[in-house]
Amino acid sequence: MTHFLSASPTYCLDFTPLLASRSSVGIGGKRVNNFPPLPSFMRIKPCFYQNINEEIPAPYQLLVRRVYILWMMYSGTLCMNVISCIAWWAAGGSATDLGFSLMWLALFSPCSYTCWFRPLYKAFRADSSFNFMAFFFIFFVQCVLTLLQAIGIPGWGACGWIATVMCFSYNVGAAIVMLITTLLFTGMTAIMALVLIRVHTLYRGGGGSMARAQEEWSSGVWKNAPVREAGFNVVAQAAQGPSLPEYPTAVPSYPSNSHW
Repeated sequence: MTHFLSASPTYCLDFTPLLASRSSVGIGGKRVNNFPPLPSFMRIKPCFYQNINEEIPAPYQLLVRRVYILWMMYSGTLCMNVISCIAWWAAGGSATDLGFSLMWLALFSPCSYTCWFRPLYKAFRADSSFNFMAFFFIFFVQCVLTLLQAIGIPGWGACGWIATVMCFSYNVGAAIVMLITTLLFTGMTAIMALVLIRVHTLYRGGGGSMARAQEEWSSGVWKNAPVREAGFNVVAQAAQGPSLPEYPTAVPSYPSNSHW
């Protein structure tokens, strides 16, 4: 967890191939959605355009990329929770927990991306106070839910501490598998809390406030994505080489004296 928070950019994993590519530009300079990366033969198409290197200002790319990794880690923890609930069920546990674990995976994995990662992404992309506020509220709820999953109340579909300790009394093998998930949920809770504190510190240090968020809401500025205002031209890009799109004049000015 310490490495996740304090590693320098040199050692940060590069997820650029997963996040986006320069080829995600259609005819006429319109950007084509590229996330989630689905095979071209599928009738279902990607819902979002995402490119951290292109859309996020350089001082904040590392932080946004790590929050993206955090989302993947949480989704992986939910997958491990399903496996642990299967072991728990096989050892004599309730099928209700297995059913809820499948529901949490199907619900929280995509919703956590759209409900708290995307607001953070858009907040840093366009210095949007409204999206920062949306992130703070939803991510705080996510932290509380992850804490409850780490506690592991029986019947809630999460292999946390209470459920794991109870399972040790009648099946050690299943309890060990559940302990892995318990530790993952505990680690996710701690990291999420640190991320929430860190982003809030950056936001407040940059002069953000609730008044700015209310002003964006009343004016409707939060609806205008920078992509639609950039005047992106694929012909000029092909002639001049890769270039960053123009951002609104109010780019983020958050303190950058950190290892994030």
